[in-house]
Amino acid sequence: MKPKRLSTKFDNYRAIFHKRERIEGKLMEEETVLFKFKRPFKVYMKWVKDPYKGRELLYAEGWNKNFLMVHGTGITGMVTVNLDPRGSLAMRGSRHPINDSGLDHLVKVIGENGRRGMKSGELKFREGNKDSVYGRRTQWVEMTLSNDKTKGYYAYRARLSLDLEKKIPIKVEIYDWENNLVEDYGYEDLKLNADLSDADFSPQNPEYKF
Repeated sequence: MKPKRLSTKFDNYRAIFHKRERIEGKLMEEETVLFKFKRPFKVYMKWVKDPYKGRELLYAEGWNKNFLMVHGTGITGMVTVNLDPRGSLAMRGSRHPINDSGLDHLVKVIGENGRRGMKSGELKFREGNKDSVYGRRTQWVEMTLSNDKTKGYYAYRARLSLDLEKKIPIKVEIYDWENNLVEDYGYEDLKLNADLSDADFSPQNPEYKF
């Protein structure tokens, strides 16, 4: 059975992003974020629930000396600062820098690992029942690779809930080589090609508080 081909046919999107990651062995509390993305790489995030409600983040490749702009709870208080996206302060409480966020990167990593696993004969692929996730018709699929982390795969196992209409994962669970959940991501109310403009990625947007 071959993995399904995932769609990347979108220029921009918005969603309510659900994020839960294991940091230094501890599975952290879920974060709920308004997430906007536009090509070329531009991201706006606003945390809409505790524990970081009110935090905002803005990043665009080639803008602001490639630093991210952030303010809000948990990092800087209400002072707006510019941070190196791979620096310790920006990376606090996160497994990935902002440059690696979003559906684009997620689909790319899953696809690359799946193709490599197929070529080596180490990929096991399963698909299960149709279900409903965030009110969307979905089907779960699961990719299992070698549990030998020295082989360079991103993870041992990935379980995806694919939106049957959009042909894209709207929920992904990633498991490490000991089969522990390390990343749990969800995209609720996902709107592809949502007509986002430059104003959605500007600190001068009157709806933002930078």
